[in-house]
Amino acid sequence: MTTYTLHLPRDARPGDPAALDEAELVKDAFSWGAFFFTFLWFFFHRLWLAGLGVLVLVLAFGALMQVLNVHDAAGTVAALLLQALIGLEANSLRRWTLARHGYALADAVTAADKDEAEAKAFARWLAPRPASTRIPAPAPVPTTPRRIDPVIGLFPDAERPR
Repeated sequence: MTTYTLHLPRDARPGDPAALDEAELVKDAFSWGAFFFTFLWFFFHRLWLAGLGVLVLVLAFGALMQVLNVHDAAGTVAALLLQALIGLEANSLRRWTLARHGYALADAVTAADKDEAEAKAFARWLAPRPASTRIPAPAPVPTTPRRIDPVIGLFPDAERPR
């Protein structure tokens, strides 16, 4: 089971079906597309700044490996680790960009695939909400004057002088 997050415009009201036209469902898991295609995955998802940042990072990393004259096997392992980091953080960067563009996190659902997650999230969004019941505030507790008793224990400041 995978967790998906539903992002909607900030002004969306619960139960409004029109808000679902602009909904974004983001998988909270490793992104194989970002692992294999790095910056192209970001451009495909219209994450222009993140894509440019990843492109610069990948190119700078490759140049650094050349300047440091790293062995080919070690460079390959380092590049794979960098791509693994990109795959781990890609969907988090996508959520961050959505928040920056005015999309609020509306719900999180767990499902086997994206279609099931979409069905669950949309059903929750469209479900009628019960009217909120107001809980009355507790009645104030009457205060009674406290008796001053000698303190027993390790509180010498509270003891009366002898």
